[in-house]
Amino acid sequence: MRRYILTGTPGAGKTTILRSLAALGYATVEEAATAVIADGQARGDAEPWTRPSFIDKVVALQRRRQLRPVITAPPVQFFDRSPVCTHALSTYAGQPISSALSAEIDRITREKIYDRHVFFVRNLGFCEQTAARRISFEDSLRFEHIHEQAYRAFGYQLIDIPAGPLPERVTAIRAVISRLADSDRPPTLP
Repeated sequence: MRRYILTGTPGAGKTTILRSLAALGYATVEEAATAVIADGQARGDAEPWTRPSFIDKVVALQRRRQLRPVITAPPVQFFDRSPVCTHALSTYAGQPISSALSAEIDRITREKIYDRHVFFVRNLGFCEQTAARRISFEDSLRFEHIHEQAYRAFGYQLIDIPAGPLPERVTAIRAVISRLADSDRPPTLP
């Protein structure tokens, strides 16, 4: 199974793309940080991302979701963010990289969990705020840059998914995974 990551600017449309891919029959895994925030807010914590335990909770949920058995073995699975994104989040927040996050980055690197080709979903020119996303557009651009740096530092190849209509973005992703699958096939004899 190939596990692809969707990453990029907050509010760039990653979740919408992910849900469109799911509707097409691809296996998908939604973003962990949003789920941890929603859980914290449901428990009465308006800003769970300010807690020292936040990053480690995200890492733990990412790991559980990544290790969750898939009933059928799909050839492709898409993840809305990864531990590399959590590393970027920790850097953006000015927090030290926790030992749990470090260990998870080491594990996913050593075990080659995710494909080295990462879909970098570019910003839409704005960032809509939500209960879980309270970041200005200017700050989201800084966050986008930190994500780029983190993925490159960990040896991933970024594939740009530019702003545009949803069908075009989904088609671009599907075309890339098709090309990558073709490049993996052994040559056939005439």
